[in-house]
Amino acid sequence: MEHVSLGLKVLMAIMMIFAGFYHFYKPNFYNPIIPDFLPKKLVTYVSGLVELILGIGLFIKGYESISAYGIFILMLVFLPIHIWDATREKPAMKTKKIAYIRILIQFLLIAWAWYLYQNELT
Repeated sequence: MEHVSLGLKVLMAIMMIFAGFYHFYKPNFYNPIIPDFLPKKLVTYVSGLVELILGIGLFIKGYESISAYGIFILMLVFLPIHIWDATREKPAMKTKKIAYIRILIQFLLIAWAWYLYQNELT
């Protein structure tokens, strides 16, 4: 079971680092999902930086637990945006079906981060 937990942690870390990097590489990619009342570039860069830091934190001894908890909170913060997107006439995810699948993926990411957090406490 320890190898599975390590694999899940490494996979989450790589995913978060890649996603964080992508916020800087292709910032306009995120514009459709960010509500118009928020400053799109600022939200994109700040969330990308947070994702990078949390992803890297999963690799640093002593920071794994706080990083996993941070990812859990971040995924919770992103959940309302994905729900909002699914309710729009034209979701950023292209279709309502994909937008609803993305919500399910968000719940999976939340559970995954929580699992990592709980596992790092033991």
